[in-house]
Amino acid sequence: MTVSPTRLVAALDLGTTRVAAVIAEVQGDARAPVARVLGIGTERCNGVRRGVVRGIEETTRAIQKAMKDAERMAGEEVGSVYCGIAGEHVAGQTSTGVVSVTGGEIRTGDVARVNEVASSVPLGRDHMLLHAIPQDYLVDLQPGITEPIGMTGSRLDAQVYLVTVLNSVPQNLRKCVEGAGYHVAEFVLESLAASLAVLTPDERELGAALVELGGGSTNVAIFQGGRIRHTGSLLISGSHLTNDIVHGLQVTQQDAERLKERSGAAWEPLVPESEVIELPGTPGQGARSAHRQVLAHIMRMRLQETLEFAHDEISRAGYHQRLPAGVVLTGGSAQVPGITELAREVFAMPVRVGKPGEGLAGLIDSVETPRAAVVAGLALYGVRQVAQGGPLSAGKRRSQAMEKWVMPVRQWLQDFF
Repeated sequence: MTVSPTRLVAALDLGTTRVAAVIAEVQGDARAPVARVLGIGTERCNGVRRGVVRGIEETTRAIQKAMKDAERMAGEEVGSVYCGIAGEHVAGQTSTGVVSVTGGEIRTGDVARVNEVASSVPLGRDHMLLHAIPQDYLVDLQPGITEPIGMTGSRLDAQVYLVTVLNSVPQNLRKCVEGAGYHVAEFVLESLAASLAVLTPDERELGAALVELGGGSTNVAIFQGGRIRHTGSLLISGSHLTNDIVHGLQVTQQDAERLKERSGAAWEPLVPESEVIELPGTPGQGARSAHRQVLAHIMRMRLQETLEFAHDEISRAGYHQRLPAGVVLTGGSAQVPGITELAREVFAMPVRVGKPGEGLAGLIDSVETPRAAVVAGLALYGVRQVAQGGPLSAGKRRSQAMEKWVMPVRQWLQDFF
């Protein structure tokens, strides 16, 4: 069956160790859209570190390779991508706004106005608005209102969570994407995207922390009452874990990654004391081996520190012991055996590992891992955007006028978060 080119979206996750791309077809309706995965592409890349481009040429080549592989698998070409963004250059803050209501009944236009007022805060010349996410409303100073449309009142207040980013970061990411022959439909905060792929509606409502253990940063997003309440990015990440293995076992970076993926563990009791692993080495080093528990100890120490930093972030945000649904782990390091047991000890609350699946169809076996949470979530985000009339990814690449750096989608974010 030939896919209609007007119903495609493409997602692009620019990680510290690899670039991942997904092309999906939009299925279903606006209230329950589905992303049918048609093509997947990945390529190793060291051109991005902690969300910041360090090498434009290397990153551009990796994007082109990953996207070409995804297009080849899908049998379709796309022109734009939904691109993830994360790192310490991203910040969140709560802003408030107030408007008067004429006619006595609150209408859609009143909600749009108050959201706009709350979003209109000085950001400085070097920052830009990435997302404006409505939190709660007050009607005539009565709090706790999530859907004010149709209510009677003369005053409407809004609390909006603003996500901002340093201007240069999306500008350089955009250069890489356009250099590869595509344009950016929208930049999306990675933790928001990942939440679409792994959190359940009950977790968002009761209260849960999404902890994305990425290669370049550890990102924390807190949800409660169906809305996002806090975001944070920590410098400690999977790359630190790899470096610990390099120094602890005297292996190369590439070999450390292999050991981490094939023999790693985050909880020593899961590893038999007698189990031995072969260590790669140079001809001068000769044949080498080590007890697997040594590797597990190295990994546990770093992962425990990472989770403790995430715990501190949750506490600073004021949500310690206020998350009945607990913590959901995702990202590459969430695949390490024993990570759930370690996290339960650190957080002292329910913990599970989140994998994409809900809302996806087609070649989902390729994205049903914690590592693919961001790129799968970006595809889901794009599908929901297109289902509600947002920008498409389909069509042969073509020259277009420079669009805004971001395209806030307040209504969708309000509905979903």
